[in-house]
Amino acid sequence: MDDKSDLLKSLKIDRSETAARAGGLSAPLALSLAGGSLVIGAALGWYLKPTPPPVEIPVAAAAATAGGTSAAPAAGALTASGYVVARRQATVAAEVTGLLLEVRVEEGQAVKAGEVLAVLESTLAKADTDAAIARAESADAELAEAQRVLRRTRELARQGFASTATLTDAEARHAAALATRNALRSDAERAKAQLDRYEIKAPFDGVVVNKSAQPGEIISPVSAGGGFTRTGVCTIVDMESLEIEVDVSEAYIARVSQGQPVEAVLDAYPDWRIPARVIATIPAADRAKATVRVRIGFEKADPRILPEMAISVRFLDQRA
Repeated sequence: MDDKSDLLKSLKIDRSETAARAGGLSAPLALSLAGGSLVIGAALGWYLKPTPPPVEIPVAAAAATAGGTSAAPAAGALTASGYVVARRQATVAAEVTGLLLEVRVEEGQAVKAGEVLAVLESTLAKADTDAAIARAESADAELAEAQRVLRRTRELARQGFASTATLTDAEARHAAALATRNALRSDAERAKAQLDRYEIKAPFDGVVVNKSAQPGEIISPVSAGGGFTRTGVCTIVDMESLEIEVDVSEAYIARVSQGQPVEAVLDAYPDWRIPARVIATIPAADRAKATVRVRIGFEKADPRILPEMAISVRFLDQRA
């Protein structure tokens, strides 16, 4: 045990002797040793620092970085916004003033050209038409009698049993009967046409989008200035004539040309890309807004596209 204690004491460092030796070192050497220690410590600290956690990159961002397709329009693409409009639209009204008896359509109903939409009260007009037709039929009978008299008179005159004056009188009576018949026939046709105006018909194929009158109201082709007279029965839109109207800044109108392909997106269906093409550029600018109106037609009609819907368009390259 004593041998081990002596051995341990022999291994003990004499601090006083080390300090004395260090004190004997020159100042430059001491500074060099201190600087080297700092460099070694900094290097060890950098080497032993903990590794930072990995950064997660979203999949969409990674796809875009890798060249994936984005839903946003390409940089530099010309875009504009506007509305769906109908090139063929009409508010159907009566050509005469009358009491509305019935309306045969409702909103959303499809109609054909010539189909009766509403009927006005036409008792007096029908009576006038019947009287005109009766007068025309009476004139037809008088003309037929005048033709028989003229034929008989001509035959008698040929045989020498009728004078020239008698023949001339028969010819005059026939001419007068013919003129009267023609006039009364014209009156009858006019009365029929007037009676036909009491039926309000569709001017073209379309869909009823607004019903503005009800049975019992007075319909007139002109406004009477009051709230009790209607000037229209319903509004019809030809859904095949729907197109887009947008305003393009006049600074970029040179990038729009007729027939140019367009991608349209309705606000109601933001994920639906609708193919379309430029129909025409209206040759007039809006001074107040510094824009030019552009007409764009859909490649194919669709029942989801409705008049006055808000829509955005992106003008594509001609090669698209």
